[in-house]
Amino acid sequence: MSDTPPSRGKAPDGAKMDFATDMSYGDYLGLDAILTAQHPLSDAHDEMLFIVQHQTSELWMRLAIHELQAARRVMQRGELRPAFKMLARVARIFEQLNGAWDVLRTMTPSEYTAFRPSLGNSSGFQSHQYRLVEYLLGNRNGALMKLHEHKAEAFAALKAELEQPSLYQVAIALLTDRLGVPDQAGPPASASWEARPEVQDLWKQVYEHPVTYWEIYELAEKLVDLEDYFRRWRFNHVTTVERIIGFKRGTGGTSGVGYLRKMLEVELFPELWHVRGAL
Repeated sequence: MSDTPPSRGKAPDGAKMDFATDMSYGDYLGLDAILTAQHPLSDAHDEMLFIVQHQTSELWMRLAIHELQAARRVMQRGELRPAFKMLARVARIFEQLNGAWDVLRTMTPSEYTAFRPSLGNSSGFQSHQYRLVEYLLGNRNGALMKLHEHKAEAFAALKAELEQPSLYQVAIALLTDRLGVPDQAGPPASASWEARPEVQDLWKQVYEHPVTYWEIYELAEKLVDLEDYFRRWRFNHVTTVERIIGFKRGTGGTSGVGYLRKMLEVELFPELWHVRGAL
């Protein structure tokens, strides 16, 4: 009698079946590390959802940072068309992040309460990647750097970001260059951008003559599209938190919903929104 187990079907024609010495799908993606990185600290069933949702969000933010940094580099070289593709991709990344809130909202307040003590003082407020995304886009609160002092690599990345112009500052440099007007330098790179009437007037000129300034016009709309999706992500964050914990303080010490609502008022590319009322 043969010791070979009975066949339960045939392998697809031509499919490689032995990966003892070759790289497999799981090897390429590092799935052993990714799929064993979930370590719930309680016996609550829903803690796994909470961990996976936040880990996948961090992965999407990693890609957003990759795309935003690349977009800035090509924009600094005056190459706008590759930047358009990258900025459109970041907008869709935030569409994916928005979908993640829909999954998290399947968790009820009582289910979250069952494991919330396990979080201690950990909070998404402490995400250095989210902070880096904000810094890249121009919302640069340097005081929040202190949150990341205990992680040397993260702190160094944030510090390096504050030493170069934000994506929006690069966009404005392109705007002034294409319109042939003096550079509107604005605040130092380390500070958040604040709306300036003279910059709004330049964007108004672009929107009034889109054919003449088509590339800058398209850049403006790509930036508005990106901020649109980013705002939706922030709004969904607020409503998710309110739905699950109400107005309790956040685990990281913020006021929770109150703090998140204030963030809804932040405008990343203010002149591009204000100019709409001036057209």
